[in-house]
This record gives sequence, structure tokens and C-alpha cells, in this order.
Amino acid sequence: MNIKLLTVPFRSQSVRVFSVPSQLGITHSSATVLTGANMTEEATDYTNNPPLQYRVVAKCSRTKARVGLMQLRHSDVDTPVFMPVGTQGTLKGLLPDQILQLGCQIMLGNTYHLGMRPGTDVLEKAGGLHRFMGWPRALLTDSGGFQMVSLLQLAEITEEGVKFESPYDKSESMLTPERSMQIQNAIGADIMMQLDDVVKTTTTGPRVEEAMQRTIRWLDRSIGAHGRDDEQSVFPIVQGGLQPELRKVCAEELIKRNTRGFAVGGLSGGESKDEFWRTVHLCTDLLPEDKPRYLMGVGFAADLVVCVALGIDMFDCVFPTRTARFGCALTRKGQINLKQHAYKTDMRPIDENCDCSTCQTYTRSYLHHIVTVEPVACSIVSVHNVAFQLKLMSDIRESIKADTFPDFIQTFMKERFSDDKIPQWIVDALAAVNVSV
Repeated sequence: MNIKLLTVPFRSQSVRVFSVPSQLGITHSSATVLTGANMTEEATDYTNNPPLQYRVVAKCSRTKARVGLMQLRHSDVDTPVFMPVGTQGTLKGLLPDQILQLGCQIMLGNTYHLGMRPGTDVLEKAGGLHRFMGWPRALLTDSGGFQMVSLLQLAEITEEGVKFESPYDKSESMLTPERSMQIQNAIGADIMMQLDDVVKTTTTGPRVEEAMQRTIRWLDRSIGAHGRDDEQSVFPIVQGGLQPELRKVCAEELIKRNTRGFAVGGLSGGESKDEFWRTVHLCTDLLPEDKPRYLMGVGFAADLVVCVALGIDMFDCVFPTRTARFGCALTRKGQINLKQHAYKTDMRPIDENCDCSTCQTYTRSYLHHIVTVEPVACSIVSVHNVAFQLKLMSDIRESIKADTFPDFIQTFMKERFSDDKIPQWIVDALAAVNVSV
């Protein structure tokens, strides 16, 4: 039996990885690698496998929830998963080592902003964003399309692409499907999003169908321009606003392209929660069961629980770190605003059931003293908030594996809304997948 040693590039150094014979039934090889004085990371050699492999490992017997394993070039990712957002190639307030210690398997970067600064020349010279930011695990990049909404006053949308005025120096740039792929190929993210034509969910009239049809055309251009399909996977984005027929048409067309996963876009933009959950429910019914489903821009805890029940596997949102910068910490009972005077003499941790470094070290009283005043407070509260999101998803996965997810939902909702009536949209959404709360 021959066990070979391979030299594999990892960050800015080379490491040696054991190559195990296929007779052993092991589909990939791995070794623990020292990457810094206080950090270890497992490097995995997937070079002979597709850049994304996904399999469902457990299903809830009542809802559409499932647990999956997504194998990517840089790491395995357990789903359902929440992905923290590092817009500029960093989670605000956290070091990569801290994110690793929290157990984060995949995080996001923003194509539009990284394409503007530092730009593709620097990213290519650095060997991609993983090496540039010192992150050994998986990355997902958005397409830049969301900036059509968030920077609408600076953008002009045509069939060619989106012309932006830079918020940095007022220069003009054109983001096309091809340019989006070029930037994302330079970034080297494990998963890349197609450039889609994004409109606010409250938009009505012919503009919604125009954006949906353009998204399909732009997907074909994105696939045609993708230069690293053996290393990176493109996810198309289901658009169509709040119109079920348009969502059906879009999903049917995207599925024909046989990509490795799919995203649901155009939500969490001002629509009612009733419209929100019904659109998610419809889209997961339409999308293949053997591929991951990513709901873009969703991060509130109750929304995560509901949407997992509706069949979503992947989520992202800036919410955990953004709300930390305003002095707010996340708990199963909801947010607590540490700026409030009530916490001045509260010597408890944020969450007595949380084992993150913040809750093991600092009191609410101390955090009340420094939040929004000392920059370090952003980091301390962000550690907890990201840990909270990741622990929530871990608990969800374990309950699905044990086939107790409906019980988990009921317990979660009772705790989250202990002083209030559970919102009707949650009641209705869960009833649609056979759970009564």
C-alpha cells in the first residue's frame, strides 16, 4: 500500500499532505497543518474532485429541513449554515484566527467593493483572497448585483451591465456579467454568484419581469465568461419579485443550466413577512433536492429557523456584526441593547448558556461601560454575535439529525416570543410544513 506525500500550496507557504490510496474508501486526503503560532488548520486535497460536492445526510420527517455536507476546495461545510459577511475581505472587528476559533467554515466577500479596492491586479498578485486575508476555509462572493439597489443613486442599468459611479473617487466603472466573473475568478472564492438584475421587492409592473428575464440572460453570459470552473462554482439566482409565476419561470430556466447550487434572491427588501415566507416556500419546492439552496441576505434568528423548515440550506447577513457596532447582543430571547442603563450593574454574561470567549470573560456591566465608546467593544460583542449565529445553526443541524426539529422549533419560538404572541406569519409558515406553534 503506497501512501504518498503531496506538496500543496496553502496560504503563502507549501504544506505536505498525505495522499491515501482509493482502496481505503476515503474520497479525499487531509492532514493537520501548522499555519501560525497559535492556530492549526486542516488542509484537504480535493484537486481530483469537482469543486463542489453536496449530499443530504439527514432529513426532517415533517418539514422540508435537511442536513447536508458541502465539500468545497478549501473546506467542508455543514448545512444548514449561516455565513458571516466580510465585505472588504474581513469581518469587521474580528481577526481570521478568531473566526476560525468560532468554528466558522465559510464566510463572504463582496465582489463590487473588492473589485474597486484593492482591485484584481492586487488580488491576483496575492494569489487570491484566501491568501490576501489569511483565511484557509471556504469563501463565497456575491456578484456585485446587490449594489444596484444599495447604490441605486450611483448606478445606471442597461442590458450590457451596470454603470457605477465610485463612492470612493467618483470615477465611473461598468460591471458586466463578464467583469463580475473576472473579479470573482481573481478573488478565488469557492462559490461565486452570477450577476443578476436586482430590483426592490416592493417594485411592481413590467420592470420585475424585465429584471427576471435579464437575470437569465446574464447567467448565460456569466457561465460563458467563467474561467475557473474546475476550481470555483457559479450559483444562479432565482428572481421574479413577489410574483409566483415569474419565480416559476425563472427557476425552470436556471435549472436547465445544471449548475452546482442555486440562490433565492430579491427578498428581505421591504416586502411583508407573509410575502417573504410564501416566496421562499415556493422556491424551495421548485429547486432540486440534490443541490444546496442559498437564501441571500437573511440573518434574524427566527427567520433562520423558519426558512430552514422551508428547505433553505445557506444564509448570509451583515446583521450580527452590524448590530454589535451599535451595542446590541443576540440571545435566544432576542436582542439586548447593552447601552441601556439597566445593564450598568448587571454582572451576568450576555448569555449564561454561551461558551464563547466574550461570555466566558465579560459581564453585561463591563460591556455597557464600553459599547459604542471603545472600538474594542465592537470586536468583543461581534465575537458573541457570530458565535450565537453559528451555535444556533449547529443546534438546528443536531435536531434535524435526531429528527426532533419540530420540537426544537416549538421550544425556540416559546423562548423567543415568551412575552409576546408569536407573529402570525411564523405560525402560517410553520403550519405549511406541518409544525404547530
